[in-house]
Amino acid sequence: MSPPVVGMAFTRPPRIAWAILGLALLGVSSGGPLLASMPEVPPILRASWRLWATSLVLAPGLYVQRDWLIDHGYDLNSSIILVASGIALAVHFAAWTWSLDHTSLAHSLLFVTSHPIVIVSFMVIMTRRLDWVLISGAMVGFGGAALALLDASPTGEVTYAGDAAAFLGAVAGAAYLGAGRLLRSTGEMPLFVYAFPVTLISASLLSLISIALESPSSTIGAHPLGWIDPSYLLPVTALALGAGLLGHTGLNASLRWMPPIVVSVGLLFEPILGTAIGYVILGELEIGIWTPIGGAMMIIGASILTVWLDRESNIEGTD
Repeated sequence: MSPPVVGMAFTRPPRIAWAILGLALLGVSSGGPLLASMPEVPPILRASWRLWATSLVLAPGLYVQRDWLIDHGYDLNSSIILVASGIALAVHFAAWTWSLDHTSLAHSLLFVTSHPIVIVSFMVIMTRRLDWVLISGAMVGFGGAALALLDASPTGEVTYAGDAAAFLGAVAGAAYLGAGRLLRSTGEMPLFVYAFPVTLISASLLSLISIALESPSSTIGAHPLGWIDPSYLLPVTALALGAGLLGHTGLNASLRWMPPIVVSVGLLFEPILGTAIGYVILGELEIGIWTPIGGAMMIIGASILTVWLDRESNIEGTD
């Protein structure tokens, strides 16, 4: 997700913009089902494969933008933020992929996309600033999460541990977005100059963690390129090209015509799209009684808070 663009006038988006946004949302939403389609691969190893493949896809973009890197390079401050962003991205993918093995796809996607609630909660703690929009959005979002948890249990298809891991992924994802905003909000650092090293750092960390903590079977290579095996080449390539390149690059491309708030709110519907794609890919759809009600409340609450964040960004930009 790109940081909000302040002070830019937008005209009515052309049809191609909606097509690009739609394809990008489908690409991003395919990530969860594709990761869930390889349950025999340990989760952290699976997450590392996704990021190693994405790194390969991003490398040509870095080569195209190499002139900026040669002219400017990374100073100490940007290097620290890049490393912090890579660590946050590694935690995000490790926790989220682990959650896919310990809760339902719908629950995993609902809780991992709750980052607007996380961001606003952090802002409240830091600034102690409240207004009725923030309070109502947060209450709806957390109330929906509480209802969705009624379908969870200590053991079973939907577990508290799996939902908690997905929420940890949302917290780490919010930190990742915050680091990206620090480096790219001014527009000085090109997209691939930022995205490639962050993805590479994250992939490397996940590989090291996988080697230390996981014990893959002898038929699954624990090395970074184990996904080249014919059994995994197709889904991991689809992750890199679909969720990685088509999804995230498409989202950035759509910002040429659309306000960031439209893209941000669109991303909140990833749980619905991802669950539908999961039904096509995995051939199953397990949703409890409370999940649709709680999930709808989480999406509504997150939408309210996303609009609130956009408003605050524009107010700060005009000060």
